[in-house]
Amino acid sequence: MSSDIRVRFCPSPTGNPHVGMVRTALFNWAFARHHGGTFVFRIEDTDAERDSEDSYIALLDSLRWLGLDWDEGPEVGGPYGPYRQSERMDISADVARRLVEAGHAYPCYCTAGELEAEREAARAAGRTQGYSGRCRHLTPDQRAAFEAEGRTSVTRFAMPEQDWTWDDLVRGEVTFGREHVPDYVIVRANGDPLYTLVNPVDDALMRITHVLRGEDLLSSTPRQLAMYQALAAIGVGDGRTPRFGHLPYVMGQGNKKLSKRDPESSLLMYRENGYLPEALLNYLALLGWSMGEDREFFSLPEMAEAFDVSRVSPNPARFDLKKCTAINGDWIRSLPAEEIGRRIVPFLERDGLVQDPISDSEWAVLMQAVPLVQERMETLGQAVGMLGFLFVAEPAFAIDPDQDISDEQSQQVVVAALDALSVLDAWDAASLQAALRGALIDGLGLKPKVAFGAVRIAVTGRRVSPPLFESLEILGRERAVGRLTAARRP
Repeated sequence: MSSDIRVRFCPSPTGNPHVGMVRTALFNWAFARHHGGTFVFRIEDTDAERDSEDSYIALLDSLRWLGLDWDEGPEVGGPYGPYRQSERMDISADVARRLVEAGHAYPCYCTAGELEAEREAARAAGRTQGYSGRCRHLTPDQRAAFEAEGRTSVTRFAMPEQDWTWDDLVRGEVTFGREHVPDYVIVRANGDPLYTLVNPVDDALMRITHVLRGEDLLSSTPRQLAMYQALAAIGVGDGRTPRFGHLPYVMGQGNKKLSKRDPESSLLMYRENGYLPEALLNYLALLGWSMGEDREFFSLPEMAEAFDVSRVSPNPARFDLKKCTAINGDWIRSLPAEEIGRRIVPFLERDGLVQDPISDSEWAVLMQAVPLVQERMETLGQAVGMLGFLFVAEPAFAIDPDQDISDEQSQQVVVAALDALSVLDAWDAASLQAALRGALIDGLGLKPKVAFGAVRIAVTGRRVSPPLFESLEILGRERAVGRLTAARRP
């Protein structure tokens, strides 16, 4: 293999991007980068009823967020553009016409009722269902008669009478018998080209050498192999047929294929909850591929360097949200505190806790606080709950309604803590710990969990927070004493 390797990622802009789509993009990107090849990003937007501009924009934004840069495609350009199929309709129409003229395709006038009757007869006879090819050899007079009846026609590709075998990059030798690959439609009656035409045509014209795609498209490969032969015969592309590799299914709950409707399939969910793109890609790489040596933590460049398609398993891979989240936590702990702080800022902004841009004083507070929570976070979104008490304006600060500290013992703790902190000279974690231990554990005879729990709730609003004494130090004397005072029952 050499640098003439060209792969493509060609999603349709329908709905929100999902993790199965991302894994396909990732494997193609890694394959291209490993071999010094070209990663082509192509948009298959020929379905006007389902495609949307919002989805198209989301696709581009998602790949940018993930760091999967493309060498050719939208916003980048390239020698084989345009890279949106909706802008290549004239090309598809011309190729369809040439296929018909060369005898590789033909107009089909069968009605929906006639096609259903064929399928029913095949079912009753126990035969493989599929189009019989009844319109393949119509005479000009027969076509004219159908048109005189007012029938419209689709364009069907004429499949050669042969079995189809190829060496799949993931599955090895795969064979489909001719009876399983009937003639198929490539152009609708209204003239719109279908995926079955535009996909292989664009692959041929864009000189695609390898196709890595989902297992659900395995049965369409014989059709495309035949189409590549026909395209070569009429001079479309360079005459080469890409090598195929079909990636294993990603399974969700109940051992069913992960669906777009499954919550854990939505890429947007991971972005909104604060998963790192590095971590998500790291986990998705493990769904069907192995770096070897039981290594499960690696960066995108490390994956590209090590990626070998022969290590992709043909067996279904199960998506485990808990493992994905655990790997995300590992990534959070692996990055420098300043980098984690930078990535936390948008979540604090989203909740109105800091302004955009964050002020120098707020940034200084964040840099003090990140080391306190970095070991505890599994997602960046958790930082809002852990650190919000440091940034909320005092008039808006409130104790969680579920955390009641109005009982007599809690009030004793609040009063004793106030007395101890009000006279404290030095305001640092060590001094705060000594003062509160003396007042609450030695003075009131309480266990640490009971002693410090009420103080924690009074100053952070939650029972669970970053380490108490360090939190008090960052919060500052005035705000800490003010919150304890407000928590004291009249």
